[in-house]
Amino acid sequence: MEEEKTWALVSELGGEFGYLEELSDILKQHFHLVSHRDLLRNPALYGPKIQVLLIWKYFPAAEPSLLRLLPSLKVVASGGVGIDHLDVPFINSLGVKVANTPGVVSNASADLAMGLLLASARKVLEGHQIAVDPKTINLPQSLMGVEVTGSTVGIVGMGEIGYKIAQRSKGFEMKILYHNRTRRCVADERAVGASYCRSLEELLRRSDFVVIAVRLTPATAGLIGHTELSLMKPTATLVNISRGQVVVQDALVEALQSGGIRAAALDVTHPEPLPRDHPLLSLPNVLITPHIGINTYDTARAIVQRMVANAVAAVKGRPVPNEVKLQGRSPC
Repeated sequence: MEEEKTWALVSELGGEFGYLEELSDILKQHFHLVSHRDLLRNPALYGPKIQVLLIWKYFPAAEPSLLRLLPSLKVVASGGVGIDHLDVPFINSLGVKVANTPGVVSNASADLAMGLLLASARKVLEGHQIAVDPKTINLPQSLMGVEVTGSTVGIVGMGEIGYKIAQRSKGFEMKILYHNRTRRCVADERAVGASYCRSLEELLRRSDFVVIAVRLTPATAGLIGHTELSLMKPTATLVNISRGQVVVQDALVEALQSGGIRAAALDVTHPEPLPRDHPLLSLPNVLITPHIGINTYDTARAIVQRMVANAVAAVKGRPVPNEVKLQGRSPC
């Protein structure tokens, strides 16, 4: 019955930044939904009722000022696998569980990594711009890219997403290197033809494409800086689908401007979006997408369904399928 539904806080419904109608309908089957704006307008009315905080694309931010308005909160259910936007120990100290949605984002994220790699290598964006330019009357022969088939890809972070990138890379007959804090089992390596690099430095020196797929943690923040970029081939491309903070952006700008590396293809920056005068936005050898790694209808539906399952379990006192427990987590 309608009155038995649990109250849940969301960023907003509809609009440019809110949940799509299809996703809102999934949530409405299980929860009374309160937008962040409505909560702030009347915290005394809504705050005590809300037991679930549903975070989509980092919003609403689970900051102490917000959590103090929610005395009945039982769970923070975040969409996606990253938890760098959540202070899990603090949230847990309030008696509130935290959950994310691993697994369901992996295929879409790996697809985008390969899309960025291919688009950068073959200069797809530049080609599109020439093709649609009203001034174009002849097709230039100088728009030359680099070969993907047979090249070497180095994957930094061989978790589930990294492994799916390796599976896709195998289809392009690429030589696959990877660096991870924990080595994958021999069977996993053989299945995709991947070779383990004990050091990040070795991977960077040998790779034509370096794909960053680590989680953002204190150990991985600034992982790729001046030194690391200087080890890469001048013909190499950096692809980042992780988090913007994993790469030192000033160092990246310098490497791209000086020819230290060939190109960069980024789904993530810091901040997002970048200031409109940021030098990365004007470099001809940079391709940037607006953090769309999980942006497919199938993946979005799966994420929301997993968020619902996690939230419902927490409210009912059952084990939470994807509860975040920090003990023993690897940064890669």
